[in-house]
Amino acid sequence: MKQHKKGLAVWLAIVLLLLAGALLAGPGERVETVQETMRDAVLHDVNRISLLGLKEVNPGLISAFLVTAILLLAAALIRIFAVPRFRYIPGRLQLLLEQAVGLFDNMARGSSPHRFRFVGAYIFAAGAFIFVGTLFELLGIQAVTVAGRPITLPAPLSDVNAAIALGTLSYLVILSGGIAANGVKGVGKTLKEFSLPISMSFRLFGALLSGLLVTELVYYYVNLSFVLPVVVGVLFTLLHAVIQTYVLTMLTSMYYGEVSEPSPPKPKKKKQATAPAEHA
Repeated sequence: MKQHKKGLAVWLAIVLLLLAGALLAGPGERVETVQETMRDAVLHDVNRISLLGLKEVNPGLISAFLVTAILLLAAALIRIFAVPRFRYIPGRLQLLLEQAVGLFDNMARGSSPHRFRFVGAYIFAAGAFIFVGTLFELLGIQAVTVAGRPITLPAPLSDVNAAIALGTLSYLVILSGGIAANGVKGVGKTLKEFSLPISMSFRLFGALLSGLLVTELVYYYVNLSFVLPVVVGVLFTLLHAVIQTYVLTMLTSMYYGEVSEPSPPKPKKKKQATAPAEHA
């Protein structure tokens, strides 16, 4: 009981110290207004980064390159060092990998039991990119803009171009499943869902951008920039990483299963027996 009281007193003292620091800090000098900060978080027309001195690009593109490199390096290291050591009784890493692969494999089998191998591999790759890419902003990797300002690299999918690219790619995967299973009929089935790439793209972009804007807003005001950004940033990031990974992979596997389902064979018409001609 005494230990609980001491712990509560320590936490209360920390909260009071942080509150006092927030009140004493006061508003600091800002280079740009909150409206400009929000606008640039969406459009990326001010804080742009030079890509090897060749072109000015959005920070999200640099983030996408880094996330892709991280995933490829992790895949190579796992394949070279971890997979050969897998045993019948799995260890922690083996169990974690088997659970991750089994999750997406079961999702693909359940939605498309007749054609699941390719879509299972795709949704695993897409899910890994969304999850790791969303958590990437928690690393706080710094970069310098062409204007000489420091900037924290955002999540790749907080850039609308990356979200549209992933949504369109998922739609093309669905289209390929329809063509592989039903030919021209599969194209017709897929084109009926013409709004699917738009909805998937802007669902990703809107969800991740909302977390980015809330975090930017909290960081903008110095009075709120004590502990609260950590809680808000981590909460929004983890929540969006899990939800958006599940939503896009589930939608892709579900629609892939619908368009790649083999068409039922047409019933053959029975020939009517002709009556024998009467002899004259």
